[in-house]
Amino acid sequence: MKVKWMLLFCMIVFSLAPISVLADQRTPIDKLDEISDEALQMVKFQKYDEAKKLLDYFSNQFSLIAEKKRPLTMDEVRIVTVSRDEAMEAAVSPTMNYQERISRLTKFRLVIDAISTSHKPLWTEMEDQIMTTFHQVKESAYNGNTSKFNTSFNSFLSLYNIIYPSMKIDVPVENIQKIDARINFIDVYRSQIVSNSKSLKELDGLETDLKKLFSDMDQDQADPSLWWVIISTGSIIIMTLSYVGWRKYKGDKDTHKDHRREYKD
Repeated sequence: MKVKWMLLFCMIVFSLAPISVLADQRTPIDKLDEISDEALQMVKFQKYDEAKKLLDYFSNQFSLIAEKKRPLTMDEVRIVTVSRDEAMEAAVSPTMNYQERISRLTKFRLVIDAISTSHKPLWTEMEDQIMTTFHQVKESAYNGNTSKFNTSFNSFLSLYNIIYPSMKIDVPVENIQKIDARINFIDVYRSQIVSNSKSLKELDGLETDLKKLFSDMDQDQADPSLWWVIISTGSIIIMTLSYVGWRKYKGDKDTHKDHRREYKD
């Protein structure tokens, strides 16, 4: 009996081994993701020289990756390059304010995460902050408070700008174009949005599109490799238990036959 349970234990342990292997295998993109996070942390602590060194190192490593056969599209390369240049400007500028530096490094960090992550990208974590700010935009517009509307909408645009490059990596272009069209309309016709009840409907439409944007990203976010491990593990466990059960049944049946033979004898 002990041998059977030892066999079951070994099968389960070996079936779980791929999980640890997956955790230990870091791709070059994963390493770039770590560098981008370290650069952001350096800027948060106002260690701009260290941030610049990290960004220089990132550029060298990214060039090596872009030259290889890693499936980076031209759009992805361009988005990474632009966000990296903006981050570098934030690190070396003698006059840029602290909040703008943080915004640029955060944008850069989110872009690299979007490329390295196949599920639940970091930029979706800004949903609450963005939607809360947008609700302030709607409230001020419906109350006819032009000053507060402009302030709130500017804040919303700043937040949206931070996640925008990352969205372009993860979200279908037609969905982004639809949101962009609404935002541009509201931005150009700000005075009409507040004073015209029909124009207020653009805010409702934008809110619907934003909610759909984040809800779509929440769906089917499980890592396919993790699902493969779960399914494989479950199959092995079921097969092992079935084998143990069959062996037990066969053993009981053989024992029963032996007893019958002894009885006949």
